[in-house]
Amino acid sequence: MTTTEFAATDTVADPVAAVSRLARSGLFGDYVVYERPGAWVFAADPLATIELNTDRVRITSRGTTSEESWTGRPVTALEQALDRARLDDPTAATGSAYGWIGFEFCAHALDASHHLAPGITLAYLMIPRVEITITASAVTVWGASAGEAAHIDEILAAAVDPLPAAQPVDVGADTTGYRRRVATAIKEIRSGYYDKVILSRRVDLPFPIDIAETYRLGRANNTPARSFLLHLGDLEAAGFSPELVVSVDADGTVTTEPLAGTRAFGRGLSADRAARDDLQNDPKEIVEHAVSVRASCAEVATIADPGTLSVTDFMSVRERGSVQHLASTVQGRLAAQHTPWDALEVLFPSVTASGIPKRPCVDAIFRIDGSARGLYSGAVVTLSPDGALEATLVLRAVYQSASTAWLRAGAGIIAQSSPEREFEETCEKLGSVAPYLVRRS
Repeated sequence: MTTTEFAATDTVADPVAAVSRLARSGLFGDYVVYERPGAWVFAADPLATIELNTDRVRITSRGTTSEESWTGRPVTALEQALDRARLDDPTAATGSAYGWIGFEFCAHALDASHHLAPGITLAYLMIPRVEITITASAVTVWGASAGEAAHIDEILAAAVDPLPAAQPVDVGADTTGYRRRVATAIKEIRSGYYDKVILSRRVDLPFPIDIAETYRLGRANNTPARSFLLHLGDLEAAGFSPELVVSVDADGTVTTEPLAGTRAFGRGLSADRAARDDLQNDPKEIVEHAVSVRASCAEVATIADPGTLSVTDFMSVRERGSVQHLASTVQGRLAAQHTPWDALEVLFPSVTASGIPKRPCVDAIFRIDGSARGLYSGAVVTLSPDGALEATLVLRAVYQSASTAWLRAGAGIIAQSSPEREFEETCEKLGSVAPYLVRRS
């Protein structure tokens, strides 16, 4: 294993273009690109992978696969499998792990596992052999051989190509009966089954996607809290996350960022200001946001030290690509008897991607949403050996398997909702990704 540092001024003019080139270079196997404030990480060439499905957990390390059934809590099964994989290969670049957790991961904890078909993937993690971190002041490469480091240097130092051209896609057709499904949810809410639920719709794409170039073009036109690009197993995805599901720092600070309440953005200064004013004064949007913050506070309180719960930046407006949201930040100090995995279990899925209360809403999503969500409204996760964990909500994303590519977006439905407005909101959210799709040549 080697650790090499390059001078950023000599190598990286555009970090987004750099990680896109790394992803397209063919030098490595599967990879995850993860952007947090001020840094991009390119983690690649797995030494080990962990796949948790509804029935079994599978660990593959250096070409050897072991598989066994699991019971109990999925977070426990995943944590134990990751610990075994780390012990099997202590030569990992940094000991960190990267991957994704699907929406269906929540089914066991919320008494909805009877909705799951056998073999559905709930989570997929990998321990990378190579990690490259790009910041404003340094580029650091871990785990690469001297020859690989030279190739990486060439890729990072390459001139930045012009942004690629996008392929237009129509997202305005209601091919999944979304308005009808929203009307069903409104009836259930008014009957007292739950208070708020997020239903989504899938838009299948008519052509294959160049996922890395779509990420580059989409990132140039979005303002995410986090962004990601990944190719793990049979799944490719790129997205521009508007919020965190949960982060737990090494010092035990738990953070979640509920965003609820939406208006269009990017339609001109006057229109954006009018939409912002409307958002901040619309009773339906204010109620939707307030109940989401209240639910997030209740969840954090179950795993935080008493007296440490706080709400900051309450109901501010955050601009996220083609939309603007009401946003708040909820924090607490993780209690000594709890772990970051407990925090993940409590806060996943995000209340802003499932509903309130979660248990009946998750049941409603499985009944009404029409198809399995997979990565949509799940999370891309990073896990450090010091216990730090970060799970970013997967929205505003494009997904691709070997056979198809698709988009997905949803809206929060409460008693005051109208099917037409909720459908319009999904179109606004799809506008963060649909205009920036690059067709694979």
